[in-house]
Amino acid sequence: MKRIDEIVEKYVDRKTQRKFLMLTSIAWMFDAAGVMLLSFVLPYVIEEWKLTSTQGAAIASATFLGMLLGALSVGFVADLLGRKTSNLLFFVVTITFTFLSGFSKSFSALVVLRALSGFGYGGLMPSFNAYLSEFTSTGLRGRYLVLLESSWAVGSILIGLFSVLVLPNWRWIFWIFGLGYIFVPVFSRMPETPKYALLRGGKNSLEKVLGRKVEEEIVPPKKERVPIASLLKKEHLKDTLLIWFVWFVVSFVYYALFTWAPRIFSSQGISVLRSSWFTFYMMVAQLPGYLSAAYFIEKWGRKTSLGVYFIGTGAAALLWANVRGDVSLLVSAMVLSFFCLGVWGLVYAYTPELYPTPLRGTGNGAAGVWARVAGMIAPYYTGFMMERGKSIAETLSWISAMAVAAGIAVLIFGRETKGRYID
Repeated sequence: MKRIDEIVEKYVDRKTQRKFLMLTSIAWMFDAAGVMLLSFVLPYVIEEWKLTSTQGAAIASATFLGMLLGALSVGFVADLLGRKTSNLLFFVVTITFTFLSGFSKSFSALVVLRALSGFGYGGLMPSFNAYLSEFTSTGLRGRYLVLLESSWAVGSILIGLFSVLVLPNWRWIFWIFGLGYIFVPVFSRMPETPKYALLRGGKNSLEKVLGRKVEEEIVPPKKERVPIASLLKKEHLKDTLLIWFVWFVVSFVYYALFTWAPRIFSSQGISVLRSSWFTFYMMVAQLPGYLSAAYFIEKWGRKTSLGVYFIGTGAAALLWANVRGDVSLLVSAMVLSFFCLGVWGLVYAYTPELYPTPLRGTGNGAAGVWARVAGMIAPYYTGFMMERGKSIAETLSWISAMAVAAGIAVLIFGRETKGRYID
């Protein structure tokens, strides 16, 4: 009898896998742009509406509250309704409410619309991640999932470039999301994944997805829905606790820095305009971080790569905290961005490989919950530290310590999944 992973390797050709990598990457680009536009919009919204830093942090945290709710629901939606339906639902929510945010006339309206947008962001990423994971052969899965994650960098770069060109007209940064409706018909025609088709409809359903007869006998996946409590059973407990900690730390580090990056640069003596450009350059540095992670994940394995990139993130944060001069500040911030976004790519590839098929959607969603909790806290952390007069060195040093601790934890407690079947 054959595993479903072996069936995917045999019947889903490389061209088809590349096509789904491209389509899922487009969705991720919209997601990334929706989240990262806050770095550019917030300073101008705060100035135009005369908001406090606490209110600015509230706008960011509302986004992450929505992302938390989306992450909580995605496992159930993806496992019950299917990966295809889940993808379409969260993509439409993402583009619709981000677009509508551009019409906000008040602080409260923007908070509500950002929370609704966040619901789409929080569900979209793990949903499309699970989709690609289940349509990719074992030998390519790690690299493809990191390449998918690299589309976050592309989306960040594109929205960053668009932002610096249209600012101070910040509403256009939201309105550009209307272009997303072009892709709704495309996503609606994407097939269900082979694994989910087999899980819910048996071999006949699988053959419809593949468009051909499958002669082999297949090891049947378990039919029952697995409750979230199963993530904490003995056989999954260590993996679950570690991956939750990892997601919390990488999200905290990322959003504590990127949400307030222009203000951090300004407090280090960089002009407002140059601070926006420096933030854009940080986003550019994300892409090589992802691409390098896509290479090392198969060369070094998941565990070692993740540990090294986490420690690199911590070292770069400490460097950024202590250097002086425009060039040194920019270079250290870009190095941090390189390693931190490499961590994101590795985490997204690593997480689904820790769980069997029935648990994968729930496992991704539950891990994402901790990322959203961190995202809600992180903007307040940085804002609080700066408003209280704490130095940037102290603010970044605590962030550095968190990243290094996560890297050490992965190297000690992590489980290598390179080349293993994940069914």
